[in-house]
Amino acid sequence: MTHAMLKGSNVPLEADTVRAVLRWAPGQGVPDVDASALLLGPDGRVRSDEDFVFYNQPRHPSGKVWRLGKKRVAEGLTDTVQTDLPGVEPDVGRILLVASADGVTFDRVPALCILLYDAAVADAEPLARFEIKPETGAETALICGELYRRGEGWKFRALGEGYSNGLKGLATDFGISVDEADMEEPQPSQPLPPEQPTSAVPQQPPAYGYPQPASAPPAYGYPQPVPVAVGPVDPNFRLPPQGPQFIGR
Repeated sequence: MTHAMLKGSNVPLEADTVRAVLRWAPGQGVPDVDASALLLGPDGRVRSDEDFVFYNQPRHPSGKVWRLGKKRVAEGLTDTVQTDLPGVEPDVGRILLVASADGVTFDRVPALCILLYDAAVADAEPLARFEIKPETGAETALICGELYRRGEGWKFRALGEGYSNGLKGLATDFGISVDEADMEEPQPSQPLPPEQPTSAVPQQPPAYGYPQPASAPPAYGYPQPVPVAVGPVDPNFRLPPQGPQFIGR
């Protein structure tokens, strides 16, 4: 059964490995959304910059929190963070699950939600679902929710707290030393053009069936004329008169 979450509500987690799926509806003018995670120590801040799992650092050094990347599903687009809860270091008390839109406001992101799954169960219903409604619409980063310790186990709390200064501002608030170059999102590679069947590409047969060199001579093997430098013309030069030529008998 899926728990429909309200802002501020929480639910216990019985799963060991939790997959947090951020999902939204694509469309004209809809920005790309990225999921990330911050691992917080006892003081509510990261212990080092390595506790920030995002597109340029997709796996925590412990190997217990990592990004699975984006996918297109029937309901829209997703970006996912997965966590092995029993393996998380003891001094990490909270893991923030964050959405950012690369400087574009979330009022342009329709149907934004976060879903939690038990990663060990294939094709299972979500454990929890939180429909995220930005408070002002001017947010460019959102704390969607948090995984946090409670006794010997873990719980999830729905938050939906927004930042208008993007992922950089959010990360700085929790102790990340932000380097502008590190925060630049990698540009997607350009797709290759579709391959064209060889039979569809007209081929120019080389002369006499031999492959043409890079600077090929013209067909039939005749050499290219070589330009000759011509000096100044003598104004007194005259051609001899041309008349009939007789050859003796």
